Amino acid sequence: MPRVKRAVQAHKKRKKTLKETKGFMWGRKNKYRAAKDALRHAQAHAYKDRRRKKREFRALWNIKINAACRANGLTYSKFINNLKKNNIEIDRKILAELAQNNPEAFKKIFEVAAK
Repeated sequence: MPRVKRAVQAHKKRKKTLKETKGFMWGRKNKYRAAKDALRHAQAHAYKDRRRKKREFRALWNIKINAACRANGLTYSKFINNLKKNNIEIDRKILAELAQNNPEAFKKIFEVAAK
């Protein structure tokens, strides 16, 4: 069986890792062993935080809707319950955007839900 020399593949692999760690601090940007470890951790955090981002935005939308509801004299939970009872299907992202940027439109939705 012939001997396999892996210089080209190993060099490509290292070059790719160092390219991905460009901008990292200290030796993690140009020392392969440190870069490899830093990249593994960075990718794990990126994966985790892509999922966390969804949770955090939904919580933020709920806070914005709650603030607008309380300004109009109702709690968030009662407002959402009234929306469901009246078959108004507007997602929280849109409600939060209306509450923040277009209070008149939010007030109209609020009045329909409050009935």
